[in-house]
Amino acid sequence: MNLIYILKEGYSGFKRAKLAAAASVITISISLLLVGLFLIVSLNTSRIISLIEDKVEIEAFLQEPITKNQINEVQKSILFTPGVDSVQFISKEEAAQIFRQDFGEDIYSVLDFNPLPPSFKISLKDHYKKTELASRVVESIRSIKGVEEVAYRKELIDFLEKRTLLLNIIGLVVGIIFGVSAIFLVANTIRLAIYSKRKIIQTMKLVGATKWFIRTPFLLEGILQGILGGIFSAIMLWVVIFFTSQWLTAELSEFLKIDFSLYLILALMGAVFGLVGSIISVRRFISQTIVK
Repeated sequence: MNLIYILKEGYSGFKRAKLAAAASVITISISLLLVGLFLIVSLNTSRIISLIEDKVEIEAFLQEPITKNQINEVQKSILFTPGVDSVQFISKEEAAQIFRQDFGEDIYSVLDFNPLPPSFKISLKDHYKKTELASRVVESIRSIKGVEEVAYRKELIDFLEKRTLLLNIIGLVVGIIFGVSAIFLVANTIRLAIYSKRKIIQTMKLVGATKWFIRTPFLLEGILQGILGGIFSAIMLWVVIFFTSQWLTAELSEFLKIDFSLYLILALMGAVFGLVGSIISVRRFISQTIVK
């Protein structure tokens, strides 16, 4: 197999159908740009949601009066509960200090006594920070002797779970739609290239050229279109992020944080789109309509 010939043919095919190839590259670029933007927002949103989930704690309020030994027993029972990662004891005095910090007022200036009960702040293991599993932990802690009440923000966890799932579904749908569009245009461009060279291909078949020798230039042409589309999309994505960040607040800019590897992923995705599109055309049109 003459590698130089194949490379030249792959490049010449790209030059021969300039308009169709340009349309294919532009479509891949725009598709990957939109996919890249959505990925950035989706990944950063998931990261921020994960940070919020890490701060969601269960709080177990203790019955009063309660002795130090009873507090230690309750703490041991909570630590042995499946899903519990760590436990922090909050005394009545510490609870009063937290009240002062949160509300800017001393509890003793409102009441003559401290009504705030001692409690435990409980952190869950990562895979237990889901509504169903967290609810099981809450029920287990609630049944421990010495625990008066258990509070946790079930609605917040449920809300975060649903939004994360929705983002993932939208991202998948967007990726599939634009990916299929890009592949379709690459396939159409390669089909036109095959049609324009149908007589040459037929002659090559008659003189004994192998299938791969005939097909490889078209595959390379599709990959070239995909890589160019991926590179252009990476450049456009950098420009969009750079200028958009100038107009956003620091909080909103968190949604546009990006790792450099994403640019490489876009170029790779472009190459994959190009390869898949060219394979579809090569298998269909060379086998069925040109080579008998």
